[in-house]
Amino acid sequence: QVQLVESGGGLVQPGGSLRLSCLASGDVFSINVAEWYRQAPGKERELVASLNVRSIIKYADSVKGRFIISRDSNKNTVYLQMTNLKPEDTAVYLCHAQILTTKWVTSDYWGQGTQVSVSS
Repeated sequence: QVQLVESGGGLVQPGGSLRLSCLASGDVFSINVAEWYRQAPGKERELVASLNVRSIIKYADSVKGRFIISRDSNKNTVYLQMTNLKPEDTAVYLCHAQILTTKWVTSDYWGQGTQVSVSS
């Protein structure tokens, strides 16, 4: 089994920074695709950033230049560094990953989400 657990969310003032972490544990051989989504109340889930096994990175236009996605393969952890946060960044941030397990099965997994609130 595989679990994704996010951490690092919290309350921050506009202009502040946070770093989210997504730890993949269990029968993980490799993380093929890692993505951060966010969902604000009353809004659809939005893809914020993605990183694949070829290190191809994509960002939503709304976060370009402010967010950076990265990973530490040795720790099976994906990060989202968020800077210059704005009130409109307030949302639950969810980690999604396509993982190759040690049983040679590729499946999609979701974390439980971490709340990010940007307010003065």
